[in-house]
Amino acid sequence: MPPQPQIMVDLQFEQVMPNPDLKAISRLISQDPGLSGALLKIVNSPYFGLVNKVSSIQRAVNLLGSNSVINMVNALSIRGEMSDETIVTLNRFWDTAQDVAMTCLTLAKRIGCESMDEAYTLGLFHNCGIPLMLKRFPNYMDVLEESYASASRERRVVDTENRLLNTNHAVVGYFTAKSWNLPMHLCEAIANHHNALAIFSDDNGRDAQLKNLLAILKMAEHICRSYQVLGNQSEDHEWESIESLVLDYVGLSEYDFENLRESIRDLGAD
Repeated sequence: MPPQPQIMVDLQFEQVMPNPDLKAISRLISQDPGLSGALLKIVNSPYFGLVNKVSSIQRAVNLLGSNSVINMVNALSIRGEMSDETIVTLNRFWDTAQDVAMTCLTLAKRIGCESMDEAYTLGLFHNCGIPLMLKRFPNYMDVLEESYASASRERRVVDTENRLLNTNHAVVGYFTAKSWNLPMHLCEAIANHHNALAIFSDDNGRDAQLKNLLAILKMAEHICRSYQVLGNQSEDHEWESIESLVLDYVGLSEYDFENLRESIRDLGAD
């Protein structure tokens, strides 16, 4: 996955400083899904032999150290060049990835979720399949817009992708996250992030961890207007089909969520 050009410039500026700031480096890396994924893939590899998988970018940077992180950044910077058109197209993805990640973190704090790092990581990576789909299918963004336009209680966003392309960004994202050695429950959340209606309609008490993560993600996507940024739609058809189920699960009324949504938007999280 190609890294965001401006992030690469900022990181290269940081690396020439006499004493590179690990906090500044981790902050920059955490804004880019491609760099974050590459970093987590390294630190979660068998080489490190960690008992538990790492999903925090800050912890991963601390474990690797500045020299190793800078070497990784330099290696990624010399990957194939992107055309100006591709960079412009991917700006829609980069913008919404960072916005959703920050909103997931804010929501996790507001509703008392203990896994704030994981909520941020899911927000950053949930659509990591999109750049790869665009690389494989030049008209992919048109397909994605059609997918958001046709979303309803009867049709998932990914159903249109499956019909037209025989695959979808959630599946590609799942295998990408798995290759990065992300914790399996995060991979499952990425795979199912457009399957929320079926998951929240099942009230038998299973999959609490998955539901907790997806509830935060779906609220964050709506708050950040992913349907508009990625789908070029004026209405969030997917949220309309799951809103009552998600809010009931987290114990928020529509009024409570409306106030929460507006307060987060006022913070500039979207």
